[in-house]
Amino acid sequence: DPLLPEREMAARLNVSRPTLRQGMKMLEDKGLLVAEPGGGRAVAPLATSITDPLIELMAERSEEVVDHYLELRAMLEGMAAALAARRANSVDRESLRGCLARIDAAHAKADPHDEADADVDLHLAVYEASHNIVLLQIMRALSGMLRRGVFHNREKLYARSEVRDVLLQQHRGIVEAIMAHDPVAARRAAEEHIQYTQRVMSEIAAAEARLEISLRRIDGGSLSTRA
Repeated sequence: DPLLPEREMAARLNVSRPTLRQGMKMLEDKGLLVAEPGGGRAVAPLATSITDPLIELMAERSEEVVDHYLELRAMLEGMAAALAARRANSVDRESLRGCLARIDAAHAKADPHDEADADVDLHLAVYEASHNIVLLQIMRALSGMLRRGVFHNREKLYARSEVRDVLLQQHRGIVEAIMAHDPVAARRAAEEHIQYTQRVMSEIAAAEARLEISLRRIDGGSLSTRA
């Protein structure tokens, strides 16, 4: 969508035009705005079509695709965190602190939904702080699927208190490494976080499969008894 003219936008936001230009330049650098012929600007199109073949894969071979998806995420998250440690500016760092504060608040309330939602926002903030437009656009395209649990249900992770505690510490570790401008530590923390998530999701899937088998046995026994 096209943005309002600069003068009107500055008036609506009650900011000076130099301040507005600075903010818009930051959004352009992040790949969220694009220049239009004639000097206007518009919201950049997001590559949502990238999700179409992934949805089809999920429908056919969900367990394998989730596993492969998390393998890819481990590499991408490590790269994004390392770049963020080198490139994050004061606005990026404030955004990361805000996401972490939301995670802390949701964790204190033991609210799996809010904590899972803040989790997604934190990872997107890391991608934004990487200032790599390609990485950012890919993850923004996937973020809606993450929130809807298309790849995996994040609330299942947060339903386990022991897992919630580990995830909280891992998120803190990622942010702290970025704040310390330590790309090696940031990469390692991000990769270990996704690898841990992959392990736990595999354990949850295995436990659910065993439970389903047990329930089928119980149902089968009940039918046999009545017969």
